[in-house]
Amino acid sequence: MTPSERSAFQTAFMTWYDENRRDLPWRQNQEPYRVWLSEIMLQQTQVQTVIPYYERFLATFPTVADLAAAPEDLLMKTWEGLGYYSRARNLQKAARQIVDDYDGHWPTTAAELEKLAGIGPYTAGAIASICFGEVVPAIDGNAFRVFSRLLKIDADITDPKNRKIFYDAILPLIPEDRPGDFNQAVMDFGSQICTAKNPTIGDTALAPFFRSYQDGTLLDYPVKTKKAKQKPVAMFAVVIRSQNGVLFQKRPSTGLLANLSTYPLVAAETLQADDDELLTPEEQLARIEAHFQEAYGLKLQQLHESGLKPVVHVFTHLKWTITILQAQLAADAELAFFPGQWYTEAQLVDVALPTVQKKIMARLATD
Repeated sequence: MTPSERSAFQTAFMTWYDENRRDLPWRQNQEPYRVWLSEIMLQQTQVQTVIPYYERFLATFPTVADLAAAPEDLLMKTWEGLGYYSRARNLQKAARQIVDDYDGHWPTTAAELEKLAGIGPYTAGAIASICFGEVVPAIDGNAFRVFSRLLKIDADITDPKNRKIFYDAILPLIPEDRPGDFNQAVMDFGSQICTAKNPTIGDTALAPFFRSYQDGTLLDYPVKTKKAKQKPVAMFAVVIRSQNGVLFQKRPSTGLLANLSTYPLVAAETLQADDDELLTPEEQLARIEAHFQEAYGLKLQQLHESGLKPVVHVFTHLKWTITILQAQLAADAELAFFPGQWYTEAQLVDVALPTVQKKIMARLATD
């Protein structure tokens, strides 16, 4: 854009924002802790879903120091239902960095903010611009969509190295006196007007600035390679009961569902001696029994399929299809080698459960 075009775009864009900005809780008080929390929660989650979680989280942990000192079980329970639980763990890691390494004071630049756990270039740019007035882009999916269409940038947005192309294109467009508002305008315009499938740019005063709108190529942008399909994974959830309740396993500290509690989950592929081996249902059950005996010293009784429809749960790169099994275990069984414990229904109220576990429990409730 020429200097005059850039000035006209900035005026039109900020006017649109002033007239159409969303009234969101984290915009009422733009203290960095609140802005940071909202940005992390909004990753992979829609605004309307986030709002009640955001308000409950702040009520539980009002300050960054409260979050830093929070017990992990309470943190996970408060986050329960938002998924992608590594976000919550990184929140606490970053909170502890701020308290321990920065003496409770927030870094004020995007470069320094990126040193905190779980904060990447987008979140750093958002916090730095909104809270501290740094002239820096906050480049997320909305920004890629808006500016690829505005300037007809045909760089593949799935290629990380092309982020710099967008950074360099957006930076001159940010008004020095309103960098935070500009980045929030991009969020709102991208989610409300410049949407992926049904953009309504033609209904706004910004239409003349969008080069792809002017030549009818709007939906050709952004350019991106197709996502790989989720890998299908067959899983078994083993519902083990005794007079003590139901046995839950705490997941490992790394990987999917890290540190969360679920019914014991067994991947079907771990039961096979080689990739080409086909097991009958009876052989699968026998090997699951053997797995529990060898790994945990637990002798399952009456292991059988529940007969319920399998539960399907999709992660970013994986698609789990979970067959529900049921079994009994002696109440006095030794759990010394098992990473979990018995829970009664009443006790489960205070346990952080991932969405996939809730799906399995819901399926059982239909039995």
